[in-house]
Amino acid sequence: MRSVRRVFKKIRAENPCWSSYLCFAEAIRKKHFSRRTILKNFNALVDEKDYAKNEKKEIIDFLEELSEGG
Repeated sequence: MRSVRRVFKKIRAENPCWSSYLCFAEAIRKKHFSRRTILKNFNALVDEKDYAKNEKKEIIDFLEELSEGG
């Protein structure tokens, strides 16, 4: 199975000026991950300072669409 964490860390290393959110979005883009996988990895990898907590549901909804290629 593809590892979101492995891809995330590679993108993060190649783009040190990018936020953790942007690296995460790039790591899952068009990879067809489930909402559960996205949420689990989002919580583990994305710095809480990179998003507003009251917008988390909308962010996860967007990331789910991005993962599906939308």
